[in-house]
Amino acid sequence: MIIDAHGHLGSWYAFAIPDSSTASLVRVMDQCGVSTMCVSHLLAIGPDAAAGNALLLDEIDRYPGRFLGYAVFDPHAPDARARTADLLTRPGIVGLKLHPDTHEYALDGPAYAPAFELAAEHDRLVLSHGMFGSPWCAPEHFATVAARYPSVELLMGHAALFPPGFPAAAAVANQHPNITLELCGSRTTARHIAWLITEVGAHRMAFGSDALFLDLRVGLGRIQLAPITQPDRNQLLTGTMTRLLNR
Repeated sequence: MIIDAHGHLGSWYAFAIPDSSTASLVRVMDQCGVSTMCVSHLLAIGPDAAAGNALLLDEIDRYPGRFLGYAVFDPHAPDARARTADLLTRPGIVGLKLHPDTHEYALDGPAYAPAFELAAEHDRLVLSHGMFGSPWCAPEHFATVAARYPSVELLMGHAALFPPGFPAAAAVANQHPNITLELCGSRTTARHIAWLITEVGAHRMAFGSDALFLDLRVGLGRIQLAPITQPDRNQLLTGTMTRLLNR
């Protein structure tokens, strides 16, 4: 059983995805042995959180057991708190997806506070895009909100994305036990993953692919071929997310 911590449904406005259908993604999941993918909808991240979150619920229902949902929280939407409170009661929704870089709003800013408060109230995960050097979601922003909301399990998307930022991501994770490093990213290599394990431990890291934004097969292959032990590989692919989802 493999659990993908970071996936997406739908299309992205900035480039073409050859086949953005959920059916095609499920076929690739089957080929790769991925039983469950935790997903948000790309429409929700981009221009329309309400419509994208509605599509997310539809796809969760259409493919029972294959997807768990992250509802996207838009810090600019006046009704974001009320909509999110409702979404967190829906079957299959396991957390919130934040994308400070797309929303151009800092992760530790006051407009994101309702997202963390609701996650704490409902005992849900928060997955946020992370990017070293970003004015919105660099490792230091994660450190601030992790300290502010210690009961919220916070996944740092892409482990800060850029290899020069991996040491900062590791340091923040070591300082805050409620931070998990999620590993998808086009710049991450198998050796980077092995290094992060030596710094943080596989139990503080989780496999994610960023599909359909990126190709699931590439992200999974990076884990399968990494120079790490099989117990650590199993932890990345299954153990960490099993713990977070069942806590």
